[in-house]
Amino acid sequence: MELEARLVSMEGELLAQQVRSDPARLAELLHADFTEVGRSGRSWTRADVLASMPSDDPPAITMRDARVELIAPGVALVLYVSHDAATGRLTQRSSLWLREGGRDWSGGVWKMRFHQGTDL
Repeated sequence: MELEARLVSMEGELLAQQVRSDPARLAELLHADFTEVGRSGRSWTRADVLASMPSDDPPAITMRDARVELIAPGVALVLYVSHDAATGRLTQRSSLWLREGGRDWSGGVWKMRFHQGTDL
């Protein structure tokens, strides 16, 4: 359970303004080969995300119904619904996290490799 809580916490960090405006922390969380398919269908790379750091406060987005599926050693899928407080928009989100280094489920450094959002 500790690993699952840690992955959900890191996922939540990526929704927070303090992380989204901190290129160093954002770079720590995103895998070098990170890609994203946004809820609009637009694709993003790690470089795109790092270059498009928000200058204004993003909308308050919260997570609910988060769950983690351990796919294989060093591979985890995080699923949740996000809620945009400003618009009321709900988005189904999924992220694939990979562990770099370490020998067991909890060792090493976890990084987000892929993310997708789909409007509900």
